[in-house]
Amino acid sequence: MASIEVKDKSGKKVGKHDLSATLTTISASHTTIHRSVVAEEANKRQGTQSAKTRSETRGGGRKPYKQKKTGNARQGTIRAPHYAHGGMALAVKPRDYSKKINIRERRAAILSAFAMHVEADNVTVVDSIKFAEPKTKDATAFLNALGLGEARRVLVILPEYDEVALKCFRNLGNVVVRTAPATVKRGEEGPKTQAFSARDVLVAHKIVVAKDALAKIEEVWG
Repeated sequence: MASIEVKDKSGKKVGKHDLSATLTTISASHTTIHRSVVAEEANKRQGTQSAKTRSETRGGGRKPYKQKKTGNARQGTIRAPHYAHGGMALAVKPRDYSKKINIRERRAAILSAFAMHVEADNVTVVDSIKFAEPKTKDATAFLNALGLGEARRVLVILPEYDEVALKCFRNLGNVVVRTAPATVKRGEEGPKTQAFSARDVLVAHKIVVAKDALAKIEEVWG
């Protein structure tokens, strides 16, 4: 069983965590990972864009000039697409962009991407990610202590929603904060979470995860 070092907020080693087989051996195909990311991006789209066609544009109710004997091409309305302020040809209309993907496929994509980061030694496990006050300088000092101050994109995974920690990191443009998944029974309202996705893992260069969050990932998605 593979293990990974656990550090404290100052970057010192305080123990080890034995990784489950789920986070070390699972391997999803490139197609599955691609489908998961495409579905996530598509499901974010509102699909509310709308442009007017020539029939919906106000004005242009009569011919701008007579049909013949003007020397100009015949025109029926000044709201045709080739006129300024005319309607749009093939105008976009509201539509549903959402795509469906199986839960097993989505989880396999997430865990496979996470396993690749573990193998590449890009994952740092911290015993706790807690801050007394919402100060950006505390978050910056935390990342510097872990040697991630210059990392281009960092994914921070919390065990649960923490508003103070979120406020500490939100002014750092290279940091994205997410939470570990939570188990919710049908018909019950679960805790406030924003679980990380396959895309969050793939675009991150480094991952910082709390020890409790890692245990939740193994419990819920393992």
